[in-house]
Amino acid sequence: MQSERDSGSVDHSRRQFLSTAAFGIAAASAARLVPAIAGEVAAIRPFRIAVPDEQLVDLRRRIAATRWPDRETVSDQSQGVQLATIQDLASYWATDYDWRKIETKLNRLPQFITEIDGLEIHFIHARSKHENALPLIVTHGWPGSIIEQIKIIDPLTNPTAHGATASDAFHIVIPSMPGYGFSGKPTGTGWGPERMGRAWAELMRRLGYTRYVAQGGDWGAFVVDQMGLQAPEGLLAIHTNMPATVPADVDKALLAGAPAPSGLSTDERRAYAQLEATFKQVAYAKLMGTRPQTLYGIADSPVGLAAWLLDHNDADGQPAATVSAALKLPSSNNGDLTREDILDNITLYWLTNTGVSASRLYWEYKGGFFNAKGVLLPVAVSVFPGEQYQAPLSWTKLAYPNLIHYNKLDKGGHFAAWEQPQLLADEIRTAFRALHRSVER
Repeated sequence: MQSERDSGSVDHSRRQFLSTAAFGIAAASAARLVPAIAGEVAAIRPFRIAVPDEQLVDLRRRIAATRWPDRETVSDQSQGVQLATIQDLASYWATDYDWRKIETKLNRLPQFITEIDGLEIHFIHARSKHENALPLIVTHGWPGSIIEQIKIIDPLTNPTAHGATASDAFHIVIPSMPGYGFSGKPTGTGWGPERMGRAWAELMRRLGYTRYVAQGGDWGAFVVDQMGLQAPEGLLAIHTNMPATVPADVDKALLAGAPAPSGLSTDERRAYAQLEATFKQVAYAKLMGTRPQTLYGIADSPVGLAAWLLDHNDADGQPAATVSAALKLPSSNNGDLTREDILDNITLYWLTNTGVSASRLYWEYKGGFFNAKGVLLPVAVSVFPGEQYQAPLSWTKLAYPNLIHYNKLDKGGHFAAWEQPQLLADEIRTAFRALHRSVER
């Protein structure tokens, strides 16, 4: 975190977050001075989380002091996150939830900070022990964070422990997007997916990776699409689990609220209906896309923040069905999304005071959401059934003419790395397996 950030509960404690402790092999390879621009050097510094106790005490106090609204006047979730749901979550959050568990888990991972294009970027850099591992940069989305992806780190860096071979190994870089988590908060405009794509290319270059691949879902899918358009030197291919495939005529009809164009196949008509439903559930995106600064309540109230982050849609409704189910699941032994996962992510937003700064990404982006972008680089696509729409193969081939992998899975959804980490790891391995051979030895 940078000391110049907006005032917040964690901002004044930046020094407590930084540590000079070594992180083993990964730190030795990444925490160094490397060329950035001719005549300059860019520092990559180790990073460690150490939230002061008083901030956690203040969080619990604020939750306990919540002024609650009346109960919704319907029996379903059509008016938003139900009062009983958020009260149950708040009760657990204020009394039994332990932030230190996820803090410890994150601190076991090699984390770093470096300045790119005037902004401090936080990232995890987990290197595989296997020779010739393929470098991979993974980007999260909203309302997520790096916590979304930590379940896929070991399956990808240590594949032999997860039923794969050493030749399937990856070195993984997971940055926090600008305005999210422990990265810096932009103080000016311009940090949209396009600029992030350029920053990620610089980050990989700075880490010494001359050939690499990129992966993303949600906003991460926008970033990797932009990287595919920019085609920076060294980027071999991208993988997306939220592909942008909608043809121009279909996208125009959707935006106009018109009937589906004639001649669509069964899969295409299904996708059209899913997109129609999705566009009726994105009021949160419209508000963040037009008036993000108005969301003062999510910076002042933990419960307000939690409700806002929970009210995200997937193919099965709003709030997302997988998130609603997770709130009822205290723990899991097979990687399922749980209540702890949800609170880890919400608490990270609270402690870093990034509810509003993260929202501005919607304001920054002026392009279409699911429309084809014209990416010509090799692209791999995984279609999960719980995604906001299931991209048909026909549209996907048109949107990504250099399609190297396409697969429809039978479970998992919008938060694939969070919900089904093993399945997503398998998809990434399969998608990029042939590219391992092209990495410079």
